Amino acid sequence: MKYVDEFRDGVLARNLAESITQQAQTGRTYRFMEFCGGHTHALSRYGLLDILPANIRMIHGPGCPVCVLPIGRVDLAIRLALTHDVILCSYGDCLRVPASDQMSLLKAKARGADVRMIYSALDALNIAINIPERQVVFFSIGFETTTPPTASIILQARAAGLKNFSVLCNHVLTLPAMKAMLTQPSALPLDGIVGPAHVSTVIGSQPYQAIATRFKMPIVISGFEPLDLLQGILMLLRQANEGRAEVENEFTRAVTPTGNRKAQMLVEEVFEVRDTFEWRGLGSLSASGLQIRPNFRDFDAEVRYPDLVYSSVPDHKACECGAILRGEKRPQDCKIFGTVCTPDNPIGSCMVSSEGACAAHYTYGRFSEIKPSFELIAAS
Repeated sequence: MKYVDEFRDGVLARNLAESITQQAQTGRTYRFMEFCGGHTHALSRYGLLDILPANIRMIHGPGCPVCVLPIGRVDLAIRLALTHDVILCSYGDCLRVPASDQMSLLKAKARGADVRMIYSALDALNIAINIPERQVVFFSIGFETTTPPTASIILQARAAGLKNFSVLCNHVLTLPAMKAMLTQPSALPLDGIVGPAHVSTVIGSQPYQAIATRFKMPIVISGFEPLDLLQGILMLLRQANEGRAEVENEFTRAVTPTGNRKAQMLVEEVFEVRDTFEWRGLGSLSASGLQIRPNFRDFDAEVRYPDLVYSSVPDHKACECGAILRGEKRPQDCKIFGTVCTPDNPIGSCMVSSEGACAAHYTYGRFSEIKPSFELIAAS
């Protein structure tokens, strides 16, 4: 890719949209799930949902790392920050996720806890290096995209002999969640999946083949730009019409079949698969999360602070985040969406994250007075 504008060309977008309309068979409804929250935001931001045929429905998936984090895991971080006198570091979105008793990490900070927003995992490590008299805990989250940086800083902490640094690990895996979406009793019938882009740069395109084969499910890995997504949807449409179930890679400029082996080796060295991990909306899924290996136990906050015992906490009764993450409901189906629940006053995590479906609809959808056009796509 030389210039971003190459992937936001209004004329090419119009041509792709016309091709999609021509190939969408009359009398048939297509249900395509974009697994990644970044795709959800791109679809809304560029107005792509408005130019798709009415019989193509895009269903939002659970690929938002902040959204799928269960309340109980946030409670652990809040407990650490309030009762153990640690410096708790995490990304900005995590600080605003609602937890038990109307708390959040940001509210814990207001109560005197030393909670710090960081922009990268390395920021947390540097805080530990610069303040050796304080214990520093990195509240790590994310799919395979953000796991290698966490592995890297653990290796760096061990090499530096740090005694005041640990990680509260919440890294999760894409493929178990994708399988859960297709096997749960409430699973929606899908005609194809838009595969995540950033995750695929790490794990590659090959791992999705087992899902495509087992579930006879077309999968197209797509980039985040408007032309990426329109081309990816067109590729899914062709597979569905032809009765194919293959893994295709639209994002060839960044994704290879085998992925990033160096990043994979980092993760394999530091992490191992947990027996189970709870996901918001999906429940406890076996072999779906990562934990720090025993030989790195000195950097595992759950080992260093043994009183941190996880317990499951139900979501707010009025919040539909779970159903939205499963694709069963749209954000606007939630009774408190855009009224009680807003980005300034989030009740559920889907309204917090920059990848959350509710935040996308609030920012670019229901509350937008002007719908994006092809001209706006080109000018964005």
